[in-house]
Amino acid sequence: MAGVMFCEPRHLYNIINQYRWRSRLTEPNYLCLLDARSQREFNDSHIITAQRIELSPAGEYLIPNPEELGYVRFCVVYDHDTGFLGCTDYQEEEKETDTGPAWANSSLVSLDAGEGDALLHARNLEQYTRYPVLVLKGGYKLFSACYHFLKSQKTLWMPQELDTFQPYPVEILPAKLYMGNFKQASDKQIQKDLKIKALVNVSEQPVTLFTEEGKSLHISVPDSLEADLFSSFPTISHFIDAQLDVGAVLVLSSLGISRSSTATMAYLMHSCRFSLQRAWKYLLKCKMNMRPHRGFVEQLSAWENQIYGCPVTDVTEPNY
Repeated sequence: MAGVMFCEPRHLYNIINQYRWRSRLTEPNYLCLLDARSQREFNDSHIITAQRIELSPAGEYLIPNPEELGYVRFCVVYDHDTGFLGCTDYQEEEKETDTGPAWANSSLVSLDAGEGDALLHARNLEQYTRYPVLVLKGGYKLFSACYHFLKSQKTLWMPQELDTFQPYPVEILPAKLYMGNFKQASDKQIQKDLKIKALVNVSEQPVTLFTEEGKSLHISVPDSLEADLFSSFPTISHFIDAQLDVGAVLVLSSLGISRSSTATMAYLMHSCRFSLQRAWKYLLKCKMNMRPHRGFVEQLSAWENQIYGCPVTDVTEPNY
C-alpha cells in the first residue's frame, strides 16, 4: 500500500495552483480532494473542487471510483481540524455488501467512530492509490483561515469552468514569499488576497503594485542564455529580506518558470543557506514545472560557489 502522509496547508495550496498552459485542475487524474465533514458543513463551504465522501443507504462510507484512484497523482482528505496522525497502522476491513446499480463504481467501508474522519478515510483509500494518501494538517479550519479565497459553495465544476480557473502564485515561504507570472502579479485581487507588499520583477515588462505603501524592484532581464541575473542576486536577496519584515513579497517573471525560479532559488541559497541542490528540490515541490534555463543554472552554481567558497552541487547531472 502507498501509505498515509500529512499534507501541510501550503502544500495543498500549491497543488491547487499548479498550471502548465492552463490549470492542472482540468486534468482528470491530477487531484482527488475529499471532504470528510458533515453535509451541513460541506454545504456551508468547502475547498474548491472538493467532493464530499458520501454514505450509502446502509450507512457505510463510499469510496469514489476506487479503480480510478490508482491513476490519481494527489489524493487529499480533510475533515474539520485533524491535528496529527496516529502512530499505529490502521486498516479497516471492507464488508461484503450487496450494492445496487447506484453504488456500482464505489467500495463500501464501515464507519469507525473511534478514529478521526480524515485519517479513517485515508487508511481505507491507501489500498487503492499508487501515491500516498495525504491528510490535510489542521483540516478545513486551518486551510480556510489561511486561504479564505479558495473556499466555495459550488458542488459541481464543469470542465469549461476549470479551464478558466485562474491559479494563484505558488507559496514559497508561508504567508511571506510567493512566486508567479506576469498575469498573476498584475491582478489586483491576487495582490490583495495574498497581502503582497513588494514585488521583485525579473521580466522585461513593468508591473503595477496596487498597495500604496508597497515597494517594487524591477530588474529587466531577457529570458536568454546570455542574460545576466548573477550580478543582481545580492540586490534581490537583500531587497526580499528587507521587505519580508513589512509583508509578503511576490517574485515574478513573464511565465513564472525560468527567471523567477532563478531569483527565488538565489534568495533561498543566500538567506536560508540552502545549497543549490536543496533549493532546487524545495522549489520543485512548490512549483512542479519550474525550470531555469542552462545559463541561469550556471549562474546559480557560481552563486553557490561564492556563498560556500566551493561548489557543492554538481550541475552536470541531468536533473539540472
